[in-house]
Order: sequence, then structure tokens, then C-alpha cells
Amino acid sequence: MKHAETVTFGGSGLNRAAELRGKPEEISALLKQENTRIFPLWRGRILLTGDRYEQGACWVAPGHAITALAQDPPAFIGFDENCACFAIDISCWEPADFNAEAFAQFFDPTDYHHPSLAEGQLFFEMRAAMSFLPARDAEILATAKSILSWHQSHGFCAKCGVKSVVGQSGWQRDCPACKTPHFPRTDPVVIMLVTHGNDVLLGRSPGWPEGMYSLLAGFVEPGETIEAAVRREVMEESGVEIGAVSYLASQPWAFPSSLMFGCAGEATSREITIDPTEIEDAFWVSREEVAQALAGNHPMILPARPGAIAHFLLFNWLSDTLE
Repeated sequence: MKHAETVTFGGSGLNRAAELRGKPEEISALLKQENTRIFPLWRGRILLTGDRYEQGACWVAPGHAITALAQDPPAFIGFDENCACFAIDISCWEPADFNAEAFAQFFDPTDYHHPSLAEGQLFFEMRAAMSFLPARDAEILATAKSILSWHQSHGFCAKCGVKSVVGQSGWQRDCPACKTPHFPRTDPVVIMLVTHGNDVLLGRSPGWPEGMYSLLAGFVEPGETIEAAVRREVMEESGVEIGAVSYLASQPWAFPSSLMFGCAGEATSREITIDPTEIEDAFWVSREEVAQALAGNHPMILPARPGAIAHFLLFNWLSDTLE
């Protein structure tokens, strides 16, 4: 696909400098440089200015008061030009106005301000801003969010159960007991642009905002090819049979840590029988209706969120730019 890497969180050319991860002296020196950027994340939220539609990501300098809240050493993300970039997790902080019930919803638009930060610097849900972020900021923040989420959920050795420790500048966890190394987890997911003639198959999961529809998607199972996963997932969720499958584009999806493989699937049947344990609804939608939905004018369908690969694939399908 010609425009594959223009997807949000796509390849911005970030220099990850993996060769430095195992060199603690050099990492320590970078953390003392004035131009080093530290990106604080709070419970998966990213730091932006109040006008998130105009500005890029915010960062703090080494030694900023907020860095004292990090329970682990900063994770080294790489270089943005000549500036070293790190990420820290300050999830231990709880704002006085924190609303746990709203926070647990599919999408909570509330923003939060830490008193040590400048006025207008707020922690936002990344879904709210992902389509407005510059490409480099988007890649840095998606990487940071995935790495820090992995540390939160993988604090103990999967082999012997002992609490593990951070290694390789955030890119590894080591067990002090059995010496087993553990590495960041990325879950492969297929997301399918299933078409039949002029129509595309859309569905929705339980708990999504009312009217929100997207492409079908599902995890790739062990021992399974991407093509087989496309056919299996579509059949399981909708009962639709798939013939030819082709790869289109991929997207790192840091919610919490997946790699989405965007594929095209040619349906060989149209009858839909949904599995209610998998999805809530599915139906065929014409090109004209998809265009109406993406423009925000459809009376029943809310389009896939801008920035998500589903929106990207649907837009390119309408534009005849999938090849």
C-alpha cells in the first residue's frame, strides 16, 4: 500500500538507538543533559497543552519536580534529532478531582493537571489527540505508552513468580532469582477491510459509544498466519466467509500494546450471523454510506475514530488509494 506508513503512529524515522540501552553510563550522562526530554505519562495519559489540537507533546527537563514521582528509572525511547527522549510513569499520583467511574469508561474526555506543571499542561486520553499529533510526537508517545504499560502489568517473573527488576534502560525486566530475562510484549491483531462489491462489512463491540461502528478485528492466535487469522476472526464474529486476503498497512496500537495488521479480505458470502459474545452488531454498508459517515452526516453510524487504522483503511478505500 503506497501510503502505508502515513498511518498515525507510523514510521516517523525515530532513532531508537537500541545500542545504548545496555550502557548505563551513557544513559546516565544523557539524563544530565539540558536538552534531554522526559515525557511523563499518568495512568496511560499523555501530557499536552490545553489546546491539544494545535500543539504537540509536552515534556519536562531532567530534575523537574514531577520526575520524583516515577517509581522506576526513566525508559529510554531514543533520539528526536539530537535530543535524547525518556518516559516516566507517575501513576502513583491521584488528583483531588479524580473520577474513577468516568476514568473506567471506554473514553473519558476529562483532563488532569499536576500542580508542578505549567499552566495549560494537562494529561489527556491519547485517543482524543492522536490524529492531531505530529508524526514524531505520535511515535514517541505510542512507544512510551506501550513500554510503561508493559512494566505496569509484568512486574513479576513469569517463570518463578519473584518480583523482577528493570533492565536495558526500560526495554527488559530481569528476574533476580532465576535470572530469566523478560522482554516487552506486543500482541498481533488483524483488522479487516472486508468487501463484497460496493459494500464493506462493519461491526461494533459491546460497550462502544452508541452508533460507533468499525472494521472487524481480532487477535492472531499461536501457530496461525495473518491470512488464517483474518478468515477465522471474520467467520467467528460474523459468519461471513473470506477468500483472498492481502496485507495493506500496520499500526502500533498502544491500548495497551498491540500491532494492528490491516488486511483486505474478499468476502465470498454475504449472510451475517453474529456471535454475541464477540460483537454486538454487524452489517454491510455501501461506499456512499461510508463516505457519509466519515463526513459526520450519517443518521445512524458514527465513523471509526480519526487516527485509528480502521479510519485510515476506510478513507483510502473510498479514495481508491489502497494500492
